[in-house]
Amino acid sequence: MDKGYTNMSQPTIRPYHPKDKTALITILRLNSPAYFAPEEEEGFDQYLDHGTEDYFVICVDDVPVGCGGINYEDEKTTGIISWDMIHPDFQKQSLGSRLLQYRIDKLKAMPDIRKIIVRTSQLTDRYYQKMGFKLLNVVENHWAEGYHLYLMEYSK
Repeated sequence: MDKGYTNMSQPTIRPYHPKDKTALITILRLNSPAYFAPEEEEGFDQYLDHGTEDYFVICVDDVPVGCGGINYEDEKTTGIISWDMIHPDFQKQSLGSRLLQYRIDKLKAMPDIRKIIVRTSQLTDRYYQKMGFKLLNVVENHWAEGYHLYLMEYSK
């Protein structure tokens, strides 16, 4: 993929399909160690096989360039933003924000949802703050050595 790809069609967001898995694992690897610990790949692989509840892929020209999900807790009253990532060649083009807002809007439309949270790291917490999340708690070395858990709640 070419950074500065200017003839890109309008990105589309669609539900995850198992055929996307190889592309999404590649995107995770391209974002490691900048945003994910390499040790997290096994967890993501398992998540794609067994943990997705609502998982979405953002595509450009029908090619997956990012992904992110929603999981639920507390009898589906808490929505959890999960496993967000964008291919490095497509970062800084608002695709991640578009995908995040898509999921926030979905959750806000669900009458039983009372809380929206994200479990991220110190590497992306500022992004989520900018998108309306407030820091609740930090757990050092949660994801891996040097990758701290930042528990944040949506507050807009």
